[in-house]
Amino acid sequence: MSVLNVNKGNFDSVKTSDKTVLLDFYADWCGPCRMVSPLVDEIAEENPQYLVGKINVTDEPELAQAFGVASIPTLVVMKNGKIVNQASGARPKPQILAMLEG
Repeated sequence: MSVLNVNKGNFDSVKTSDKTVLLDFYADWCGPCRMVSPLVDEIAEENPQYLVGKINVTDEPELAQAFGVASIPTLVVMKNGKIVNQASGARPKPQILAMLEG
């Protein structure tokens, strides 16, 4: 499954997904975000049981604010529309997977 570009228009369908959701809050100019992005892409491809989305904070400041994103990259895991895990800063792939499985 590929990564979904999440915005205000499709966020409700993401929030109500039956799958565990991984959201990657990023910006194009952010170096650590560019390090995390290919890992998030790999997780999406290798784990169809998860819904993986990316939110560009430059384009979607309201969503970033709603999640209290103060620094990027920020990774958020949601289940049943509720945040169950959240971490800021670049993370290695095993840590991101552990967030999803936790």
